[in-house]
Amino acid sequence: MKEQKIQAPSLLTVLFLSWFFTGKFPKAPGTVGSLATLPLIYLLHHLQINTYSLITLIIALFVASVLVTEHVQKKYQLHDPQWIVIDEVIGMLITWSFVSTIDFPTLFLVFASFRFFDIVKIWPASYFDRLHHGVGTITDDVVSGVYAGIFTLLMTNFF
Repeated sequence: MKEQKIQAPSLLTVLFLSWFFTGKFPKAPGTVGSLATLPLIYLLHHLQINTYSLITLIIALFVASVLVTEHVQKKYQLHDPQWIVIDEVIGMLITWSFVSTIDFPTLFLVFASFRFFDIVKIWPASYFDRLHHGVGTITDDVVSGVYAGIFTLLMTNFF
């Protein structure tokens, strides 16, 4: 019997899931992927994206990410590999959607609060983080993004 050779995910798949290879950084790939989302946020602000378009973009990224992540994790028998950082991109976009400004203090707060909530994984993020499929891999960052967005909104409006 011939040994079956397992191929690596396609370049396009890795490019998407690793957010242009930022997830391939050897140290803190989630942090690097979150930082690498800031140019996208700047671009979206510059293009004056409205709330409905931003929500549509987030939903489209979520659906595509879940499907591609599920496929990769099943095919290669992985569970939430660190190089997949598209979930951080989605979480950062969700956090930013609560404030939609790009001044430095606000962007710093978007980044710092998202990283905090992504690391501590307050329930139900912790629940989704334990699931072994694409929905779990992506959704824990969606939940963290909502928590961070609420925190950022409160901080920018009341302090």
